[in-house]
Amino acid sequence: MISSFIAFLPELVLLLGAFVLFVITLGESRWVLARTTALVVALAAVAASLATLGQHTVLFSGAYRVDAFSQLLKLILSSGFVGVLLLSGALPDIRDRIKAEYFLFLALSVSGLLMLVSCVDAITLVIALELSSFPLYLLVPMRREREGQRSQMESAIKYIMFGVAANGLMLFGLSYLFGLTGTTSLPLMVERLQPVISTPLALAGLALTFCGFYYKLAVFPFHFWTPDVYQGASNETAGYIATLPKIGAVAVLVRFVSLASPANDTIALLLAGLAIASMVYGNLIALVQTDFKRLLGFSGIAHAGYAIVGFVALGTAGFAASLYYITGYMLMVLACFVVISRVSRDGTNVAISELAGLHRRSPLLAATLLVGVFGLAGLPPFVGFMGKLSILTAALSTGHLALVIITMINAAVAVYYYLRVIREAVFGDAAAGQVPIVLDRSTQVLCLLLIAAIVALGVAPGPVLDAISNSLAWVTTAAPRV
Repeated sequence: MISSFIAFLPELVLLLGAFVLFVITLGESRWVLARTTALVVALAAVAASLATLGQHTVLFSGAYRVDAFSQLLKLILSSGFVGVLLLSGALPDIRDRIKAEYFLFLALSVSGLLMLVSCVDAITLVIALELSSFPLYLLVPMRREREGQRSQMESAIKYIMFGVAANGLMLFGLSYLFGLTGTTSLPLMVERLQPVISTPLALAGLALTFCGFYYKLAVFPFHFWTPDVYQGASNETAGYIATLPKIGAVAVLVRFVSLASPANDTIALLLAGLAIASMVYGNLIALVQTDFKRLLGFSGIAHAGYAIVGFVALGTAGFAASLYYITGYMLMVLACFVVISRVSRDGTNVAISELAGLHRRSPLLAATLLVGVFGLAGLPPFVGFMGKLSILTAALSTGHLALVIITMINAAVAVYYYLRVIREAVFGDAAAGQVPIVLDRSTQVLCLLLIAAIVALGVAPGPVLDAISNSLAWVTTAAPRV
């Protein structure tokens, strides 16, 4: 009983924190207390995740697995939650009377993501996925309305509609798999699928089931919500949507795809097609963007494609590379959104041209932007370079030469629009009347931590990749391969 309690400790910390935040929201103008409480809860979740890294148990009648893989992902998600809260600052584009609720919804969404990485049953998986998604549907329209602009409402409607459609397709696919196997347990489901895995019904069920995770990851063709939601949501909300949910989606895809054998050409071909479509579409549309958040939205579609490239290998090296890449992506995009949030005037969106002269207005923000954008472009010595190298090596080792070449071409195309951002920030002249940007202590700490993490993961990726690979042993041996 005590061991089960300890194994579930990170989730309990966040759920208890969400309850405390709910009590805080019952009062008026308590958002400062709510942010402080959320930050304490996030740090406690990090500590709880560290304390439970060695736990291995099965809870809730086999529906929930705590292992090295899930606990490592919970540590990454909890750390990302701390970064998002440091990014949030004063939330200038959220009305004061609902700022406390903002932190409540953030905590609920992160608790859903922590549960998501441990779910090994279709029912608990759907519940955790919805718990992580529903608060986001409320966070997007919380942005303050402006004169003649209600883009946040349009973004929220698109986000909800695409989310409902993707979840519907996922449930439809799960119903096929349940009908074929008679169980909701994912390991048992995969074991019983072995005799019929090549049938159209089984392939359709698997393809439809993946739809909910492709939507979270913004993989083509479930990407259409991405740029509009990034642009319509507040800067801080977009920063969260662009980072942590993608890690949860990749983690669940690993649990599914790791059960397929490397010889399963059908799944590899499906993943390769999705990766190519995402990379090509995202990079080409990003070339013409002038709004920085929309550019990050379209580039996020391309980066989802890069992450899927690692899955094509259908092996531990590819899965580890994808998880390493998406973790680095979280750090790099957070760095960009720190800059957006602090350059923005009263929470408005930031055009690329507004970054002109940033090196004079705030050298620390300029350095953070350079590290984040160079990392996204895949330049050494940052984590983006080692991430791309890892996924390309994994794909090439299994004979996917054409996919590797297409990925390299797309990475080269992406360098162009990332360099546009750097050109404005470093060589552009600041507009008349622009004043230096004064950063608070939490922003300074966040910038330094992000710069250090992006460089450290790029220079010394071995410990992180080894930790991820070792944790994957608990996933790949959990059930027979198809």
